[in-house]
Amino acid sequence: MRKALCTAVATWMLWGCGGANGGEAPQAKQDGLTLSSEASGTFAQGGSEVSFASREVEPGVYRLEVRLRGMTLTGLMDPASGVSTMDGFADEGATDTQLGDADRELLSALYGALNAELPAGDAAAPEAMYLRRAVGLWAQNPSTVELKRTVMGEQGRGYTMLCSYARCNGTYTGSCGGYYNWYSYAKHDCNKGGFEYGNNQQIAQLGDHFSCSGDEYYMSGGSWVCGEPDHWYRPKVIGNCFGRCGGGCGGDTQYTLDATNHDGCVRNGHALASAYCDDQFASASDDELFAPNCY
Repeated sequence: MRKALCTAVATWMLWGCGGANGGEAPQAKQDGLTLSSEASGTFAQGGSEVSFASREVEPGVYRLEVRLRGMTLTGLMDPASGVSTMDGFADEGATDTQLGDADRELLSALYGALNAELPAGDAAAPEAMYLRRAVGLWAQNPSTVELKRTVMGEQGRGYTMLCSYARCNGTYTGSCGGYYNWYSYAKHDCNKGGFEYGNNQQIAQLGDHFSCSGDEYYMSGGSWVCGEPDHWYRPKVIGNCFGRCGGGCGGDTQYTLDATNHDGCVRNGHALASAYCDDQFASASDDELFAPNCY
């Protein structure tokens, strides 16, 4: 790992030294994603631009760099060991920094663009897949969780797969046809109470089944209603890829226990980057980076 870190630092210095063009004024780029390779390029939206790159710095070890809005996000990922070191700092003075709402919005848009452009799941090159996963994680990073941290995961200890619960009516996608595979329960703790408080729990059908205006459906009075119930007592919910790592229905298909609990927090009366969901976010971080795809 130490060798990879040294190699990565040297690589990063080469990236940082490049790009000077004799003082020519930069030109505004057209909105959208531009790929120079499957795992590097730029993304522009509303006058803001992101540059990103992911490279294999030694066999099976990947160095990621994402630059946006005066900050640099970095990651060094060793999937075989289940270890990743992540950091973020201001470009001016290399001081510690934090993501704001505008940064998360831009990263979420980049994540969506990568999902649309890159091959899904394991069909993507490892450099691209781990870049996509890291961008998806940063897009959800609350302001109250430090960017500089080590993420470690090990199946059965760091993350628990729930692939079987993501199926209904025999498939991972499409209509359940009235044959549901409820997962009991998506849980969180917050200002309302602890994990065992019934209003902090949801009975969820995991998987890519149904969506309505970006939300899920919940059972109310015997009928499905579009929206998100706010701390109801164990409502049944379905849709918008509940339990899947990453925002919405991303390019990877990981369904895990911690991701389900994180969904159960942010979709139960809390915002995506709510401090009340910090512990669920931290627990789901290794799932998003390292858990295998279910299909």
